[in-house]
Amino acid sequence: MLKVGLTGGIGAGKSEVSRLLVEHGAVLIDADRIAREVVAPGTPGLAAVVEAFGEDVLAADGSLDRPKLGSIVFADPERLAVLNSIVHPLVGARSHELEEAAADDAVVVHDVPLLTENGLAPLYDLVIVVDAGPATQLDRLVRLRGMTEEDARARMAAQATREQRRAIADIVIDNDVPLEELRRRVKDVWEGLVRRAHATA
Repeated sequence: MLKVGLTGGIGAGKSEVSRLLVEHGAVLIDADRIAREVVAPGTPGLAAVVEAFGEDVLAADGSLDRPKLGSIVFADPERLAVLNSIVHPLVGARSHELEEAAADDAVVVHDVPLLTENGLAPLYDLVIVVDAGPATQLDRLVRLRGMTEEDARARMAAQATREQRRAIADIVIDNDVPLEELRRRVKDVWEGLVRRAHATA
């Protein structure tokens, strides 16, 4: 099994790369998706969040009111640390379960947005960074996601720098390119990953 960490700045195209890798046969473990699953209604994770933050973080339907919780934790590092201490172990345990279920010669891709920021590179056999220039990121966030330019710049500034991400990369996929060229680059990367996975199986 080859354990791959996949990351990239907001608007760099990481989601597109993970989708293409899945098309080629990668087993995808999406940290963001799991983070939502572990605090779904009826889970111990949601009960723990409510215990820590109160009933006010619940929406009318009993689900987690993410914007409300976000407004609490992102203004207060100590509260954010409390939330992370609840969610991160649950995400880690679920990710491990999914990894254990994969075949011996699988390429398991962990899609982790904050891989650089949280110092997680040592957890993987190799790290792929999807990279795009700031102008490309800004254009995608404004044009495709409907953000204001101010909002987009703030989100970009809150993440690791481009240099910090590239510094931990074993493979960089430059994504200042049209989709067809990205497809070709991902295919080349995939073939290399498969060779490595088979060598370690």
